[in-house]
Amino acid sequence: MNILYNIFSSLFNRILPVVGLFTPKLKLFATGRKLTFQTLEKHFPAQGRTLWFHCASLGEYEQGVPVMEALKKKYPNHKLVVTFFSPSGYEAKKNSTLADIIVYLPIDTKANAKRFIQLVHPELAIFVKYEFWPNYLKTLQSKNIPTVFISTTFREDQVFFKWYGGFMKKALLTIDHFFVQDTASKVLIEGLGFKNVTLSGDTRFDRVSHQIEMNNHVDFISEFIDERLCVVIGSSWPEDEEVFIDFVNTASEEICFIIAPHEFKEHSMISLQQKIKKKTVLYSEKEGKQMKDYQVFIMNTIGYLSRVYSYGDLAYVGGAMGTGGLHNILEPATFGIPIIIGKNFEKFREAKQLQKLAGLFSVSNAEEFSRTLNKLIDDKKFREKTGMIAGHFINSNTGATGLIVAYLEEKIKKV
Repeated sequence: MNILYNIFSSLFNRILPVVGLFTPKLKLFATGRKLTFQTLEKHFPAQGRTLWFHCASLGEYEQGVPVMEALKKKYPNHKLVVTFFSPSGYEAKKNSTLADIIVYLPIDTKANAKRFIQLVHPELAIFVKYEFWPNYLKTLQSKNIPTVFISTTFREDQVFFKWYGGFMKKALLTIDHFFVQDTASKVLIEGLGFKNVTLSGDTRFDRVSHQIEMNNHVDFISEFIDERLCVVIGSSWPEDEEVFIDFVNTASEEICFIIAPHEFKEHSMISLQQKIKKKTVLYSEKEGKQMKDYQVFIMNTIGYLSRVYSYGDLAYVGGAMGTGGLHNILEPATFGIPIIIGKNFEKFREAKQLQKLAGLFSVSNAEEFSRTLNKLIDDKKFREKTGMIAGHFINSNTGATGLIVAYLEEKIKKV
């Protein structure tokens, strides 16, 4: 299996230029990796102390941020390197100032792993949640570089727990410590004989809990809401639009809506506007407008959603009506507001937990959406109680970052 994996990895690495011809996303995936070694060789010092974080995509990056921030504060002279596997993560955060260098992770071949680690020379490698790349892990171990996985989850359907998963199980032996999100993950990994496991929880709770302490005021949002009850629809997809459009079109004038689509390409915005019958304004067209005169505000921009949730009385979080994956429910939960999501959320532990606590509601169609939202709008006490449950859910699950950072400090001191 090891030989087959390396043959496949090397072959895939060679055909990357061809892969990039198929779709824009694959083009980013391929062309971005061409620049990794060039960037490191040009900007990275041969000497100096380095901490390396690897994040598969944007969600994992957000989980890693609290730990990155804590380590950067404690070790300001260390270089912080962040790598991404997915274009959606890299493109969103490539200009972030949190890290000194942000690049794509080269494909997991022996040669790439050796060259990358030689250039970066990290004294500590932190992998966020997923992505167990055998060649990188083995190279790190061969150079005695401590490797830690944080906010990790394990599931029974993963290859490690299958009869044919011996090759990947060996890769786990290279890891110094696992910080897992839940008890089920701890039981699974310990069932393979691992003792270097700590139940820490999810660092995302620490990440979102800090948002409430920040200045979330946005002038044009305040002007738009103008004391109306506000429903925030965050990270929506076309499948989500089919659920909420009818409600928006028939809603009372005393209710306003802020819609922040996951994608805001021109044709998508035109399509969404054509479906909405209420008076609507786009973020890109707001200048010079009396915002309170509009009932629907479409945020065709990025960077505001977490602050927008602070203005909401209710939130619908998109992604779970289709198969693309539920977006972040913790951002609205930290502001203590009820949350509605779609039907496909079985792989999202936090959503299942909050639903059991009655701080979140799942709907399957437009009728269920309208019924649930009307209940929350009409019954203020019910709405406030539900929001309080969501807020308490966040507060009761913080603390993972401190636990992880305390361990990492010991590893850094020993180097």
